[in-house]
Amino acid sequence: MPLEIERKFLVKSDAWRDQATHSERLRDGLVARQDGLKVRVRCYGNRTTLCVKSGRRGLTRDEFEYDIPADHAAMLFAHCNGRILEKTRHYVPAESGVWEVDVYHDALEGVVIAEIELPTETTIVTLPDWVGDEVTGDPRYSKANMLTERSRAAKVRELRRARLAGL
Repeated sequence: MPLEIERKFLVKSDAWRDQATHSERLRDGLVARQDGLKVRVRCYGNRTTLCVKSGRRGLTRDEFEYDIPADHAAMLFAHCNGRILEKTRHYVPAESGVWEVDVYHDALEGVVIAEIELPTETTIVTLPDWVGDEVTGDPRYSKANMLTERSRAAKVRELRRARLAGL
């Protein structure tokens, strides 16, 4: 069974940038979510995939990712109803393995999250100097919740501007 074991952290500085070996733009759409199960469509470079993830048990969850034709991905993105995120993923080798540093764009501009995949839940991770607080399992840092919160904040700002303009 394919398992994903990962830890996520906030990033406290840009010191990782000089260490990144390569980067890729990623588009990620939430197709469906129910009972902890998520189905996502993804596009990175010339690759398009359908990804199914179970709910997290500790640091571990089931993850299945399958290549799909680009035209199928485009059709699935059309069903994501505003639940599409864009980010640039940077790959940064360090003592404990390769870190993936996601720099979000558009609705989540300014959010930077670093994650590292591990062979076991008990693997010891040496944190580089640029890694900040751990957010693994913190619901505030799930993609869906971050997008909902940013959308809610944008609506509040829009209402305040309308009120100040006398509308």
